[in-house]
Amino acid sequence: MNYRDWLTALALPYLGEHPVELGSGLGNHAQMWLDKGVPRITVSDVEPGMLEHLRQRFAEEPRVDVCTFDVLAPPPGEFSALAAYNVLEHIPDHVGALRSAHSLLRPGGKVVMLVPAFEFAMSRFDHLVGHQRRYTVASLAEAFTRAGLETETVHYVNMPGLLAWFVFMRLLRKEPDQGRLVSIWDDQVIPRVRRWEQRHRARFGQSVFGVARVPAP
Repeated sequence: MNYRDWLTALALPYLGEHPVELGSGLGNHAQMWLDKGVPRITVSDVEPGMLEHLRQRFAEEPRVDVCTFDVLAPPPGEFSALAAYNVLEHIPDHVGALRSAHSLLRPGGKVVMLVPAFEFAMSRFDHLVGHQRRYTVASLAEAFTRAGLETETVHYVNMPGLLAWFVFMRLLRKEPDQGRLVSIWDDQVIPRVRRWEQRHRARFGQSVFGVARVPAP
């Protein structure tokens, strides 16, 4: 998918040589990061079914470690980055989850987050999948600061995607699918939006992408 390729490419400059991904789910992002050149990655999930799927998917992949941990009481680590795509909005104590980076990462390690944008776009589907909140650039940057992290960049992603989400998900109360309309959007719209947003800073978007770092002691 062009959309997934775009989103995973955003994180690539910040992941380093061995990131840990929080809430890896099916492992699709991790696989794309490996395919794009990340030397090693640790994937994690707290759902037993997802965790078993990750173990099976990456059983023959020596570059992948699979684990589970409590993000509010994380083990010490020396990872190069902590990445989470569409995960932080599920966690009631999202500042506590971000604070886990101080334990999981070495000083200077990067915290790479992608989260859904704007409370006005909160839909029935958001509530069904357990979203606690949506974000703005300002609110994600504030969460980084409250967690004791130093913000590097925070910006919106996919301007037309927000409008499409609001109409189809909020107003029409639809649910995401992989039908023909989504395929056309991915094939025809996303590459154009990606090129435009590489040259211009989006003033709003479907998601917020943010990077912070663990400060040196």
